[in-house]
Amino acid sequence: MNATPVTPTPDFPGRPPGIKAVTFNRLVESAVELMQQTGCAPSIADVAKFAGVSRATAYRCFPSKGAMLSILVSQSLGPMRTFASEHGNARDRVMDLLNRSFPRLSKHEATLRTAVQISLEQQALANAGLLKEAPYRRGHRIQILDKALEPLKSQLPADIYLQLHKSLSVVYGVEIFIVLKDIWNEKNKQVLSTMLWMADALIESALLQAKARKKKQTFKGMK
Repeated sequence: MNATPVTPTPDFPGRPPGIKAVTFNRLVESAVELMQQTGCAPSIADVAKFAGVSRATAYRCFPSKGAMLSILVSQSLGPMRTFASEHGNARDRVMDLLNRSFPRLSKHEATLRTAVQISLEQQALANAGLLKEAPYRRGHRIQILDKALEPLKSQLPADIYLQLHKSLSVVYGVEIFIVLKDIWNEKNKQVLSTMLWMADALIESALLQAKARKKKQTFKGMK
């Protein structure tokens, strides 16, 4: 597997200073391949061995398993982290985002599922006071969706916008794969169809709710 080099962003600084790009990319590729083979996050030592890189170098790139997952998820999302749509309408922008993201979500499903697994395991350890490393935090979707929904910020009350934003974050991500594939036994085509239907329904509901509130406020002002 050939990994696409990760473009640095404020939430992901890229490879550490002093580490060659070829070495960094080899470690990322190896981690992804091991994850696809086993269905779980490999140890950093295993990644180093598989890549033919020293442990010391691997730990400079991946200080913890959480850090490794953060890099792999960033690599999996690729250009979606800096998503830009030509559409001016928020509904069209969100549909554009979902349609363009789906192939990457599907291709990197194993990595994204493992990220969920590690997140849940770390949360349980943290609750028990046993977590000994910096926790892995997911959240790319918050910024990605906020950019897609930007035209609605001036159309919706802040609380309705926030509710829509949070609701769509449940739709946009690997969780919908887990529910629809594992429980409903759906194929990718059906998953995408349901994802688009849910997003469209949520946006329509938010717009109708905002319209009803405005109408109610106008009616009160006329009294």
